[in-house]
Amino acid sequence: MVRPVELKHRNLPGLRGKIADFVEHRHFIAVISALIVINALTLGLETSTGLMANYGAAFHLFDKLVVTIFAVEIALKLYCYRLPFFKVGWNVFDFVIIVISLLPHAGPFAILRALRILRILRLFTLVPQMRNVIGALFHAIPGMASVIGILFIIVYVFSVLGTQFFGAHESDALQAYFGDVGNSMYTMFQLMTLDDWSDVANTTMESYPWAWAYFIPFIILTSFAVLNLFIGIIVDALNIVKEQDLKAEEEDLRTEIRALSGKIDALQDDIRKARSD
Repeated sequence: MVRPVELKHRNLPGLRGKIADFVEHRHFIAVISALIVINALTLGLETSTGLMANYGAAFHLFDKLVVTIFAVEIALKLYCYRLPFFKVGWNVFDFVIIVISLLPHAGPFAILRALRILRILRLFTLVPQMRNVIGALFHAIPGMASVIGILFIIVYVFSVLGTQFFGAHESDALQAYFGDVGNSMYTMFQLMTLDDWSDVANTTMESYPWAWAYFIPFIILTSFAVLNLFIGIIVDALNIVKEQDLKAEEEDLRTEIRALSGKIDALQDDIRKARSD
């Protein structure tokens, strides 16, 4: 549940305030989270032909009930927050998922039926820790893009070299691995992920005994060096997001203290006036 910043420290009046307290209550959030998880499980069970034959009607009824509850939840939030609701990216994310769920799942929209599983992504909105991780991933994208660029250059260089070194051999296996640049790039990706890399290396070394001098530097550069940069970038981004959250919490605390201080000053003024009268 993400409340718009401009309403964060405001007590909403009348019925809006009561509904806001209701949809922001931890028990309500827990119920919605449980429904999301259960609905994701039932959507998975719907892929079973046998279960659908016996319980298909119950699954469809539960799905409609869940969509109705989610739609009511979004409607309540819109009533409470109004236009500021759309100023929060996570709220827009929730809104889009629910709109997709409400679209008809027949005719040209039949493909949207499979997209119902996206409802489980709403857990990102409800669980602050998940929001932090997603925020860190987005924060890490610029750095990750640079690493991906470096990785692509390394893979491309070794792919061209591999095609030139081993692609001329008549062996079917080597042709599959290094017959052209496209095959070589696929092989390099396989080596980078250490997926059966020894099979590729041993097969190549049967015809080119010196090929170890080609494979070992590539694996060290990619698997043990460049790929680990991703981990470092993401960890650094997580630390930055945590620092930002701490600063936001400190600012919220300062705001609350200032508001409380203002109320205390006003109360003291009222006491002084009462005594003077």
